[in-house]
Amino acid sequence: MSRLSKNALSALNGQSISLPKYDVDSLRCGIVHLGIGAFHRAHQAYYTHLSMNDTKDSNWGIIGVSLRRPNVAEQMNPQDGLYTLVEQSNDGNQYELVAAVKKVLVAPDSPKEVLELMSNEQTHIVSLTVTEKGYCHDPATGELNLSHPDIQHDLNNLSKPKSAIGYLISALYVRYQHKLAPFTVLCCDNLPDNGKLLKGLLLRFAFELNDDFCTWLKDEVACPCTMVDRIVPATQPDDIEALEQHLGFKDMAMVKAEPFKQWVIENNFCSPRPKWEAQGATFVENVAEYEDMKLRLLNGSHSSIAYLGFLSDCEYVSDVMENTVLNQFVSDLMEQEISLAVKEPDKIDIHAYKADLRSRFSNAALKHRTYQIAMDGSQKLPQRLLNTLDYLLKHNHPFKRIAFVLATWMHYVSGKKPVSGKKPVSGKNTFEVQDPLLGEFQKIEARYEINESNTDADSAQKKVREKVLAYLQIRQIFKPSFLQHTELVDAITEAYQSIKQYGVIDSVDRLCKSLKV
Repeated sequence: MSRLSKNALSALNGQSISLPKYDVDSLRCGIVHLGIGAFHRAHQAYYTHLSMNDTKDSNWGIIGVSLRRPNVAEQMNPQDGLYTLVEQSNDGNQYELVAAVKKVLVAPDSPKEVLELMSNEQTHIVSLTVTEKGYCHDPATGELNLSHPDIQHDLNNLSKPKSAIGYLISALYVRYQHKLAPFTVLCCDNLPDNGKLLKGLLLRFAFELNDDFCTWLKDEVACPCTMVDRIVPATQPDDIEALEQHLGFKDMAMVKAEPFKQWVIENNFCSPRPKWEAQGATFVENVAEYEDMKLRLLNGSHSSIAYLGFLSDCEYVSDVMENTVLNQFVSDLMEQEISLAVKEPDKIDIHAYKADLRSRFSNAALKHRTYQIAMDGSQKLPQRLLNTLDYLLKHNHPFKRIAFVLATWMHYVSGKKPVSGKKPVSGKNTFEVQDPLLGEFQKIEARYEINESNTDADSAQKKVREKVLAYLQIRQIFKPSFLQHTELVDAITEAYQSIKQYGVIDSVDRLCKSLKV
């Protein structure tokens, strides 16, 4: 069957899919986006597409940049940048053809072209979705990791950078040298105070290069904070096949998402921008409260669902919500622990927000895999759960559900499902852990491996506690104060041992009952 492309537009006219209302051929690049994955295509690129539909302003075409692999370029470039966004709900699907992306460059193959585009004064915004680990920083402190291999490389090879930080600095340095206006750097990743954090990383890198450039960057470059929210599961081969049957064309770049979308942006730009507010984006002076609410309630709950669900053989988020025990745990976690650390933003009904979250998590049409969400936990936990935990401990609030999630995460990073839990259909109890700190985890697991056949109960309990303490000593993840909190260490140790003995679901049930006594 034919591949989706501009030539297919006339054939698609009149079908049950919304088509672009702007002139696709006249798009000019106003945005360069680093890390063009599924989330960007379903969120920021979609907002831009809707804005151009409304204004017919064709100056906001997007050049996508893949910083590592050619996969997305191979999906999108043969399709002239076109892709389908499929909004999935329990009530059915909605289809929209998006044409906001002109093309995709692969940075390792074309570093000069990427930098020339970013340095071009017609580029007003450089946005990013490079995931938490893409910032080459220490998540626990927010500081740039100057010893990171990519940062070390970029400091010495600024014309051929590897990291997102390196590309931003290199392009901004050219603009500084040629006395050109800077572009706005728009971070769209799930990091606390993401714009401020990113600017701090850029300034730290710039400090190593040139004092005057560092001052220019500090005074002239805007890095707005943002909060982005939309659940975007990974596209599966079955999704592509189903869309092909619907469209009559093969779309290798399609993305699927829930109907809900939200974008809160700090009103702090140093350059022109699209009229995203006309499409539902909210511009505010302070994003922090919105960001905390989302990171803690949505992302914190999502990660909790991922670890509990994956170790319980719940393949999808909706499977977790269908389980009465796990559903109750998630609800209690949100209401009785996380909510205590969340301030209600203006114009937000926090109770309705939490109800909406539970409904969104229950969307069975999305098929959002728990394994996908569980990846890179070392980079996600600090802002999703550990900042909340720190607040709860400091204010003497309940924390045992979060402690249980941390124990579940510690089981997860071992790469083995608890033997007491239900075995997967494949019969295998091991799996691949994807995390930048996997080597650290493997060292801990090897050091504290427990041989059940020749270890008595007291010795096994002691070894579990030692393992928990070893994990809590990982400075890239945990604050030193957690080690000193005996009740927290006790709670994680008890939960870890319970999961080992009874499996996740039975342990959750036992915990919930004990907390209600």
